[in-house]
Amino acid sequence: MDGFEELGDDGFDTVFRDVILLALIGFVAMVIMLLPHIKKTTEEAQDHKAPGNVIVEIHWPNDMPYDVDLWVKAPGESPVGFWNQGGRVFNLLRDDLGGEGDATNENYEVSYSRGIPAGEYIVNVHMYGPLRAGLTIPVSVVVSVRPKYGDTQQILQTTVNLYRRNQEETAYRFRLTSEGELVKNSVSTLRRSLITQAFK
Repeated sequence: MDGFEELGDDGFDTVFRDVILLALIGFVAMVIMLLPHIKKTTEEAQDHKAPGNVIVEIHWPNDMPYDVDLWVKAPGESPVGFWNQGGRVFNLLRDDLGGEGDATNENYEVSYSRGIPAGEYIVNVHMYGPLRAGLTIPVSVVVSVRPKYGDTQQILQTTVNLYRRNQEETAYRFRLTSEGELVKNSVSTLRRSLITQAFK
């Protein structure tokens, strides 16, 4: 009888090991079947990391907690900035007050467009608050374009110096085609106020 009981225990151990092994094989098979879908989702997320087609960003030194504002104007649209944060084409996604109510110490504003209407675009930088006498704030301005089926490409970059309250400078005026190509010889800094237009 003792030998029969030992044989039964061995049979139970074998069945238990077989069930565990089959469960493990099933789990591995499910992971292998899911891998192509996980990879595709990651690639799609990377492909859509820029939410707009025309991206305009400004940065100024993090140790300068001053309120600098970005204003942009698309063809045939009212200017978009802190008073009018959304339009038909552009949206201001970040209005940075320079340190007040800021979760990070990064001084940064950004606007994105929906689509790329052909025509002239204007990018202005505005010093909203007061500045300490003799202080100059260098503001980096970057314009990038992301065509419908392409990668984001930086097309313009400059630095605008602000040194007094209510100073508004035109960083760029430029023309784009509907495919997002910069029109040759269309870039200028000819001044045009966008803030006064926004209040009309």
